[in-house]
Amino acid sequence: MAENNRLVTVAALQFACTDDISTNVATAERLVRAAHQKGANIILIQELFEGYYFCQAQKEDFFHRAKPYQGHPTIVRMQNLAKELGVVIPVSFFEEANNAHYNSVAVIDADGTDLGLYRKSHIPDGPGYQEKFYFNPGDTGFKVFQTKYAKIGVAICWDQWFPEAARAMALQGAEVLFYPTAIGSEPQDDGLDSRDHWRRVMQGHAGANVVPLVASNRIGKEIIETEHGNSEITFYGYSFIAGPTGELVASGGDKEEAVLVAQFDLDKIKSKRHSWGVYRDRRPDLYKVLLTLDGTNPV
Repeated sequence: MAENNRLVTVAALQFACTDDISTNVATAERLVRAAHQKGANIILIQELFEGYYFCQAQKEDFFHRAKPYQGHPTIVRMQNLAKELGVVIPVSFFEEANNAHYNSVAVIDADGTDLGLYRKSHIPDGPGYQEKFYFNPGDTGFKVFQTKYAKIGVAICWDQWFPEAARAMALQGAEVLFYPTAIGSEPQDDGLDSRDHWRRVMQGHAGANVVPLVASNRIGKEIIETEHGNSEITFYGYSFIAGPTGELVASGGDKEEAVLVAQFDLDKIKSKRHSWGVYRDRRPDLYKVLLTLDGTNPV
């Protein structure tokens, strides 16, 4: 019997942000078009790409960067672009929802339809990455979106460190996982470089769930004025695409703009995923400890 082949080509974009929205959105559009020229069907732009990563500081003025989900000008522009090119685009943005604020992604299908919203679940709070000042914890739960080309799971940056998030999306049928990201140097420790750790954790998600994974990170040095003087992060890029065993199939560098592309046969991967046994042999009845904070007491 002939085997069905359902091919999808995914892309990860990587670029340095300015602090000007129109410049950054134009760059994102240019690179989306470049990815489309390379045959990409689903194209991932990095986290909060409209401007500098402002979470280095706790400044109330930065709340002005948030906009409501409905009618968001960058989302509307990407809807038009997705429809023109026939591609899927997850769009990261700073969302204002009445008195709440979220680090969110809208998933745009290949006909320009907005398939819905994911709000970042895990919110970091440390030197240089003070997101709890700006973002409420997401209330959407982990979601999977049925796009024209594949069922995809999309989570955001700090979510990528949590295997529970990847597994939750895979259990809901995600065929590819996408993680828009903003991560780089640590202002409090010049000797700390999380790049390889960051990659290995996500490669583990791909391998453990037997699904490809796409991660887009920014590059460049960004300086933000804080209440204690200037804070500086050099974003290390190294955006990548991993295959269903966790293997690296495409990789960017730490300084160059990049359009990374890889093609996967989703039907072939599905057969491998089903035959490998990790879903057959799961024991949800033994995993109640995962619902606790300290390993013993229920939340």
